[in-house]
Amino acid sequence: MTTEALGDQIAALAADIEAAMCRWLELVAEFDRREGWFLEGCTSCAAWVAWRCGVGPTAAREHVRVARRLHELPSVRAAFSRGELSYSKVRAITRVEDVEHEDELVELARNATAAQLERIVRSYRSAVLAESDAARVLEQRFLALEWQDDGSLRVRGRLPADQGALLMKAVELVAEQLRADACEEDAIPESASAEAPVPARARHADALAVLADQALAAQQHGRTGGDRVQLVVRVDADALAGDADDAAGCCELDGGPPLARATTRRLACDASVVRMVERDGEPLSVGRKTRSIPPALRRALRARDGGCRFPGCAHDRFVDAHHIEHWADGGATELKNLVHLCTHHHRLLHEGGFTVRAEAHGGFSFRTPDGRLLRDVPRAPRRARDRDACATPRRASAETRIQLRRDRLDLDLATGAMLWIAPPDGA
Repeated sequence: MTTEALGDQIAALAADIEAAMCRWLELVAEFDRREGWFLEGCTSCAAWVAWRCGVGPTAAREHVRVARRLHELPSVRAAFSRGELSYSKVRAITRVEDVEHEDELVELARNATAAQLERIVRSYRSAVLAESDAARVLEQRFLALEWQDDGSLRVRGRLPADQGALLMKAVELVAEQLRADACEEDAIPESASAEAPVPARARHADALAVLADQALAAQQHGRTGGDRVQLVVRVDADALAGDADDAAGCCELDGGPPLARATTRRLACDASVVRMVERDGEPLSVGRKTRSIPPALRRALRARDGGCRFPGCAHDRFVDAHHIEHWADGGATELKNLVHLCTHHHRLLHEGGFTVRAEAHGGFSFRTPDGRLLRDVPRAPRRARDRDACATPRRASAETRIQLRRDRLDLDLATGAMLWIAPPDGA
């Protein structure tokens, strides 16, 4: 084989890879729409892709973002499926909103290198930002916090671009820390069940709550373990123990709305506890503040687990110590009865129907609400033998391989073309 023929074969196989990548992203988008990742206990589709497909967390989030945009860009998707556009080019294109002339955008992408296209899109986005009425948006900024009759807090607001970007960046950073110590996006609200997938808005709300907890922690250096949750919860011993959801007794925030019993048990897993004896609502005696998990035991737990032990979760910060058998039910506060879990997976065990069991060999087995065992590392996928059944894209020819241009980039001209292809609002 000549060197030229070798190069042609490499280019043709590259087009094959891009066509297969397009099909893979279409499947990811459909899986995300069905929220199949929820049944596996993952916080998002990106977290599931990172775990199930062996992809890095950052790359997984970007794959899901691109997959969600592809259905809005049929011409881009068609060229991508034929191997005419690379994933790098499609990734840049999907950062462009409100495309009015998609065919021209595809033609621009064909005649630019991936690096040039990235520069064009960055320049376009900067131009669009400059066109916005920043002063008007700044005047209209507000944040309203309103308690509702059902005990929930309603949050409404409007932020200018820079403050909004700061908030989004902070939420994304918290999501990264909660998912894989590097993620975007979101945990399960307390009222959700395994049969009701969590919408993105609810996951964003959970990320904002964790962000608030981190801000409080920054003001209270050195709080650990039971002091992490800075909430006062009044709960009767009868309500805390037992298995019945309708157990009698008080479960409520001090001076605030009532709490679900499962939520109270989750908070009590790793919290400071003060025993108080009351009669007719009046305290007779108040015991000494005790910590459910002593510092020495907490250090041993940290050394053993290293982070969240839920399958596929790489989060090793902001973790809770979970009692496998709750101490209110007689479970001992000892190493073999404890396991580290991130906030999301701790909720799944208390309020989502998931279960955990300590095994004789020292490990843990986690099961979904329907009893399926979750593996720490999923089995390696088998290659599909029936290409037609799996709708594998046809092999691309050397003529449809990705074409690169070596011309000098006229960034001003390209940016002007982009503003015509995807004009900003009001233009």
